[in-house]
Amino acid sequence: MRRDTTGQRRQPREERPITAGTITQVQATQRDPERVSVFIDGVFALALPAIVAVQRGLRSGVELDEAAVRELEGLAEAERATEAAVTFVAYRPRSEREVRDRLRRREFAPSAIDAAVEKLRGWNYLDDRAFAEYWVENRAEHSPRGRRALEAELRAKGVDRNVTGDVLEEIDLGEEDAALALARKRLPRLSALDEPTQRRRLAAFLGRRGYEWDVIRPVLDRLYGPGDDGGEGEESE
Repeated sequence: MRRDTTGQRRQPREERPITAGTITQVQATQRDPERVSVFIDGVFALALPAIVAVQRGLRSGVELDEAAVRELEGLAEAERATEAAVTFVAYRPRSEREVRDRLRRREFAPSAIDAAVEKLRGWNYLDDRAFAEYWVENRAEHSPRGRRALEAELRAKGVDRNVTGDVLEEIDLGEEDAALALARKRLPRLSALDEPTQRRRLAAFLGRRGYEWDVIRPVLDRLYGPGDDGGEGEESE
């Protein structure tokens, strides 16, 4: 069962399927005067933006064959998909894959999803490069991660590898300082352990956050002085 743009489940209408007939009424909807409900042979058929109804010449007395009805139904579904997508991106920037996945879960037709994505691109609501920049900067401010982790996260969001690489090259991640801050915050939890164990635990901790050994090693040296770790920490907590 699909949901409306508020996230509530939409109850299916009880009227018979509309295949063709004569438009008997076109009226503004109660919730949105810029949308109209179209009735065919006295039965609600679909809702459309008023501008689309005007452009299509929809008015009482107009005969619609099955192909015309199907086309209008496709336009109506594309409009609903667009509304759902706009609501989704309103909370925070999204990648194109996130939007497509969201609309698929809402069971919109592929053609409606394509139409919605195209509209959002045209309105600059969808831009994977801008999304990647937002994601990296947000991570740096609120939950630092190493380059490796950021690459994996953006890949999971469907961002092109080249776009990800360009963004990570342009934004100063300050990996060593960020990793050092994380390590210092973690240290009190390791105070009962001897130094070699602390080094191994911190190395493993930073590795799980996507930092490479060439970042981790200098952090450990800044905390403890030069040591012979011999490689990345492998001990789990």
